Amino acid sequence: MSEFLMPSLGADMEAGTLVEQLIAAGERVTRGDVIGAVETQKGVIEIEVFETGVLDGWLVDIGEKVPVGTPLAVIRGTGDPDPPEVPEPSPPAPAPPEAPQPTDPPVEPPAPEEVPLTDPTPDPGMPEIPDTPGVEIPPPETRHPRITPAARRFIAEREIDLTKLAIPAGQTITRARLEAMAAGPPEQAATDIRRAIAAAMSRAKREIPHYYLSHTIDLTVADAFVKAANADRPPQSRLLAGAVYARAVARALEKFPEFNGHFTAERFQPSDAVHLGFAINLRGGGLVAPALFDVAAGDLDTLMQALRDLVMRVRAGRFRARELSDATITLSSLGERGVDQLHGIIYPPQVAIVGVGTPRRRPWVREGEITPSLIAELTLAADHRVSDGHRGALFLNQIDTYLQKPEAL
Repeated sequence: MSEFLMPSLGADMEAGTLVEQLIAAGERVTRGDVIGAVETQKGVIEIEVFETGVLDGWLVDIGEKVPVGTPLAVIRGTGDPDPPEVPEPSPPAPAPPEAPQPTDPPVEPPAPEEVPLTDPTPDPGMPEIPDTPGVEIPPPETRHPRITPAARRFIAEREIDLTKLAIPAGQTITRARLEAMAAGPPEQAATDIRRAIAAAMSRAKREIPHYYLSHTIDLTVADAFVKAANADRPPQSRLLAGAVYARAVARALEKFPEFNGHFTAERFQPSDAVHLGFAINLRGGGLVAPALFDVAAGDLDTLMQALRDLVMRVRAGRFRARELSDATITLSSLGERGVDQLHGIIYPPQVAIVGVGTPRRRPWVREGEITPSLIAELTLAADHRVSDGHRGALFLNQIDTYLQKPEAL
């Protein structure tokens, strides 16, 4: 038996509001299942369970705001005993037979009332879907999707017409889905995210002794590799340079593990896997860096698919709790934004952030000759409690080495 706690979804989070309960008491859950959602400054975040078992019950009501670490639910593991059953009371002893009484004349039972086959009273929480000529109407049990209580409140607050939302039959309408489909004013969302960023970065600058390094790298070979890989691919399956950078960072961390992990309770805990926080610019304003998990595993195409899925979900307003809390290092690439260097601020409890500036065509000496090359600035901000400038310089050089042989990534 274990308690499922309100997760910490970032260094700036102190509390969260439970807005969804997607699993009812008594239902079975599997590790990785989304069982609910909490609302934070960054939006509505889906929360996952980390064990397989049965949800015994919720400890926090929908709409209740509780601090990080508060038990939200109780989960009974597969090896835990079932809750004790309450024995049924013994039937009472039969009463002694009574003396025979005079009987009344038999009474004819009333004729049964005719019961309609369907309930004529519509569900007040479900909007009626009018029949449309020429359109096949699904059977009654699938005409209306299931709506969670939090979603019903959101619908009422925003006066949303469900008939105008493209939600497949049979799927559950959750508050998180409605938040993404009918988001509030972008100015308010941007303000919330800016507030969260300000809190986290202020803490980072107060508590983390940063040091900064930069290293100029030649991306000509990496750029040619990406173009060759994309020559015969459709746009939806093309490789991006960001995936190549991510893999090079992950490979370099195998030799420099002191840059990959969390600093908590006055000690550094290295991570066995590289969960790379990838900085993503939100269309409504603000920046988030959710994690790409186990970046060193699989091939580049698998990594690119995971990156594409992550970017699409984040820009639609859908996060997972682990994506915001489990990143072990961050990579920020400025792409074509025209800035040469990025000196990032470490996102606690991480201990490093790597930046890649805008690549530019510049004269470069290669094998004794000056040739036009694609040059960029690779930067590192790291925590001096865990590493030093010497190791940081070796780490940047190792990333550069891998970028010169992208086919080996």
